[in-house]
Amino acid sequence: MTGAKCQCSRAAETDPRWEQLEEILVAYQGDAGALIQVLHAAQDVFGFVSEEVQERVAEALGVPVSEVYGVATFYSLFSLKPRGQYKIGVCLGTACYVRGAAQVLAELEKQLGVKVNDTTRDGKFTLEVTRCIGACGLAPVITINEDVYGRLQVEKVSEVLAKY
Repeated sequence: MTGAKCQCSRAAETDPRWEQLEEILVAYQGDAGALIQVLHAAQDVFGFVSEEVQERVAEALGVPVSEVYGVATFYSLFSLKPRGQYKIGVCLGTACYVRGAAQVLAELEKQLGVKVNDTTRDGKFTLEVTRCIGACGLAPVITINEDVYGRLQVEKVSEVLAKY
């Protein structure tokens, strides 16, 4: 664990996000029950929950790293690798799937050059699959951050991506 702390200290010298994390950790020091809140705050700071962040959170809250990792991988809210500036969610709920969401997903993978849960090399897009977002009447639906695109056809994918 000492090695992990040293890595964080060195990183803190060049990355101000580590200082932000330390401020969060001070507020929850030793409070194992605050693990989800702390991970959420850490992800807001870094954009994802890296191995180094998990180690530092575990140390500050007094919980095993395996518990932190277990929570970070159990909840889909958390990401263990960097996400893109734009998060594309393709709904694969029943209505969207029946109306062609799988083909839209395949076209997005092709145009972006990534598979589901990957991020483009330029860090611009992360492609994810979601379940029903409650817009079944607009199926198939994708979201890009907070923007919703309904009745999406494969032919329109490049037009939608061009906006970003």
